[in-house]
Amino acid sequence: MAENGLASLSIDEFLRRLASGDPTPGGGAASSLGGALGAALVSMVCNLTIGRERYAATYAEVRAVRSDATVLLDALERGIDDDANVYDHLMATFQLPRGTDEEKSARAAAIQEATYQAALVPLALAEASASVIDLAERALGKTNPHAVSDLAVAALLGIAGLDGAAANVEINLTALKDEGRIAELSERLATARAGRREQAARIVEGAKS
Repeated sequence: MAENGLASLSIDEFLRRLASGDPTPGGGAASSLGGALGAALVSMVCNLTIGRERYAATYAEVRAVRSDATVLLDALERGIDDDANVYDHLMATFQLPRGTDEEKSARAAAIQEATYQAALVPLALAEASASVIDLAERALGKTNPHAVSDLAVAALLGIAGLDGAAANVEINLTALKDEGRIAELSERLATARAGRREQAARIVEGAKS
């Protein structure tokens, strides 16, 4: 759990910061929060299952899901600040001096490295949000059926976190010049997104049955 920064704000404080004229927190932090909410819901459903004798047969798998959900929750919560920080760092590189050829070269290199990081961080958050959807599907049918709708919501929040983070990756890819890095990030993003909408739809439908 984050001890300071954006993730330590109350819900009201975070929303007011989000609504302000400051660029951070912005869409990246909001996307990471969405994924974190999904992970928290998966954990909640597991906790509503473990310890109840009627679900004893699935305890081992549900405990494993809860453990993985806790890891994702921590990563996505940290991501709220990580995404804001890499954006702030990127913006700072545009303020570097450019009075000489050496300064211009150093500034351009710094901007490219910061742009890469500004794509890499939301990519990791997109992958984490995709994993939230996996966990919701793993939990489906093994957890307390009275909380099954929460797994559907977790999957939908995972999609929101994934798509939001992906948008931040893609906008930064347009500014990258290193073709190798573009290919690397694009491939990872495509893998994270592949089949996720269909997967989330299966979970939502499964929650109805």
